[in-house]
Amino acid sequence: MKELVEVIAKALVDNPEEVVVTEENDGRNVTIELHVAASDMGKVIGKQGRIAKAIRSVVKAASTREDKHVDVEIV
Repeated sequence: MKELVEVIAKALVDNPEEVVVTEENDGRNVTIELHVAASDMGKVIGKQGRIAKAIRSVVKAASTREDKHVDVEIV
């Protein structure tokens, strides 16, 4: 999941070298934190949060195969 979020985020931002993704496992629950440059925050969130919702939907679809609950937090 971490790699998936990282690939998507790097494709969206102007400064891909500043994208940092961390993953915390707690049994079936996984929390993925996405850190981007302040100037790229709007590109990752999108208008009315549409891009952020899309990222979360893709990760949720991928996580159902592994029977895990994944939360994506954009920091």
